[in-house]
Amino acid sequence: MTDKLKQAAEEEIVKLPKEMQDAINTIDWVSISEDIGKKYLRNASEINDLQVETLLILVGMEILSSYAENIEDNIGTTQGEAKKIALEVDQKIFTPISDMMAENIKKNMKSKNPNAEQTLNFILSGGDYSSFIEERNDIINNKT
Repeated sequence: MTDKLKQAAEEEIVKLPKEMQDAINTIDWVSISEDIGKKYLRNASEINDLQVETLLILVGMEILSSYAENIEDNIGTTQGEAKKIALEVDQKIFTPISDMMAENIKKNMKSKNPNAEQTLNFILSGGDYSSFIEERNDIINNKT
């Protein structure tokens, strides 16, 4: 992985929610993707491209269902090779990170006890927490 890509990866991962950062940081996805790249690809440039494609999935800039196609298009492998790479990356990187993220979220939810009103308000807001921040600020500033 190039230094420029390492820096870009760090910058993008820091923008993610804490549970996702923690999950991504528990897996050495850089080394794993490099090993997979060495197994299937021809040179360092292609391995770097694989790591870019993997990073794009990890930070949510690409969707997992397009991963194999992106490998085929952007790295220049055959469709069969791209599917093999995608499957191995999914098994060794994406699935463990996803499992860890789910575990981290469950742990954090155990310490929080949302009440029925909070849940209803969240649903009615369409999942937009900013409306609660504005409402809270109005209450604090005696505007309501």
